[in-house]
Amino acid sequence: MKIYIDVGWAGLSKYGEELCGDNVEVVHTSDFVVAVLADGLGSGVKANILSTMTSKIIATMFENGATLEEVVETISNTLPVCQKRNLAYSTFTIIQATRDGQAYVVEFDNPSLFYLHEGKLFPLKWHEREICGRKIKETRFKVLPGDLLVTVSDGVVHAGIGGVLNLGWRWNEVGNYIEKLLKMKPDAQTLSKWLITTCEQLYAGRPGDDTTVLALKLRTPRTLTVAVGPPQNKADDATITRIVMEEPGAKVVCGGTTGSIVARELGTEIKVDLKDLNPETPPFGKLKGVDLVTEGIITLSKTLELLKQIEDLQEIPEDKNAVTLLAKILLESDKIKFLVGRAINPAHQNPDLPLSLALKMQVVNEIAETLENRGKKVELMYF
Repeated sequence: MKIYIDVGWAGLSKYGEELCGDNVEVVHTSDFVVAVLADGLGSGVKANILSTMTSKIIATMFENGATLEEVVETISNTLPVCQKRNLAYSTFTIIQATRDGQAYVVEFDNPSLFYLHEGKLFPLKWHEREICGRKIKETRFKVLPGDLLVTVSDGVVHAGIGGVLNLGWRWNEVGNYIEKLLKMKPDAQTLSKWLITTCEQLYAGRPGDDTTVLALKLRTPRTLTVAVGPPQNKADDATITRIVMEEPGAKVVCGGTTGSIVARELGTEIKVDLKDLNPETPPFGKLKGVDLVTEGIITLSKTLELLKQIEDLQEIPEDKNAVTLLAKILLESDKIKFLVGRAINPAHQNPDLPLSLALKMQVVNEIAETLENRGKKVELMYF
């Protein structure tokens, strides 16, 4: 089974600057992920432009199969060395991780990569070479589900310098802290945020440098199958139920009619949870072999709204209702298959009902697009 690569990042701008001088660019392909962290010289607008150009050039060229030499040469010709300070206009780290478990990391003047295997910092063998006058470090190694790769800009290892910590937050100390965070099993985005929050505290709320964390967490893919709406052809009732039950991973059924169809085909019944009733959200239910059963268009529309408002799992409200449960299971999944029924629900054609109720297909498509933008692999099947 191919590895799923969960990517997340978070950052702080230098105190007094509106724009961050660091930039992260991530490219997902069917075979690999390329994640680039670039740190522009100085801070503010100029640094932001330099780091953005650097990260976008690198990510685009790697995605299209360019060699490291070609990439560095292009950057060297596009962003020359600052003559006054004899410094490159942008430092960078490139992480390429394949879905069959190979990692390739390139560093130019950024703090060294934190690689955690079986929950512990693991040393890597680096090779150094010179390309276009720049000393580049690179390493290749095999990765497994559960491994974590974290790269940071120097704002992280400088956090607290001259203040809370005299010498800053040293590399080993950051690594030990990441080990502690990993024990709480966060996703990549949450871990990045936790690390950045600590940096902000060490800077006493006034970061002395642009500060960025980029994390890649490898895991076995988590799959989800969602049946939405009854099929046009009644003969497909059994087909949809069979697909839901045979697919690996979590299972969700959205819509009262759809739930009744699946329950009938399975020879069981839905048990509705009435103790957590919410006047604004329809109730949810349980069905043997299915993780969650919800009402249809209202729940889907509210779930779409919530997904657009939040950045990660940690921001889902603690209220236990159909919307929060559906949003949570969607964000926890890596591969999501929607089985969309095309039958028209007569109730939704009532002209007195809001127009959004007639747009089930559009809502499902928007949810799919929102999830794809978060790096999820989404498949839509219509019946």
